[in-house]
Amino acid sequence: MSANSADTEARLTVVLVKAGRTKIRYDAGLLGDDGNRIAVRAAWAGTGTRDFGFVRFEEGDVFTEYYWRDRWYAVKEVRDGAGALKGWYCDITRPAVLSGSELVVEDLDLDLWRSADGTDVRRLDEDEFADSGLRDTDPPAAAAAVAALEELEALARGDGFGALLA
Repeated sequence: MSANSADTEARLTVVLVKAGRTKIRYDAGLLGDDGNRIAVRAAWAGTGTRDFGFVRFEEGDVFTEYYWRDRWYAVKEVRDGAGALKGWYCDITRPAVLSGSELVVEDLDLDLWRSADGTDVRRLDEDEFADSGLRDTDPPAAAAAVAALEELEALARGDGFGALLA
């Protein structure tokens, strides 16, 4: 991307909400919106380095993020500052809502990681999901979240993952 195209790129603010509160807000460049899937690119918005043990998110990392208006997940491709693929971090969320220049996404605590080579696919934060109480407060949303995790894991372990992001 040339400097000129970066200067004219549409900008959005991604707003990640969790348990009714804003968890994080960050600026992202809009890559595309086909009416259902919204793609954005953003720099690592966290402070410092976050070491999960199986991957580190750190300054200079670039996230290409895919959100859907009809799916209960978001997929974030993670690359280091030199462009090397680290893998994909997937959040289980309610369907995304674009309102003006804000892309609002509600995190439902379940996550999935897929390494760059596809050999490491792991579920994350199932304990947080259990503790969230969503199964009691909103059983249909809890069921949709679990179904979304199952779907993503099947895609991540099979051949359909690449087509999801194409």
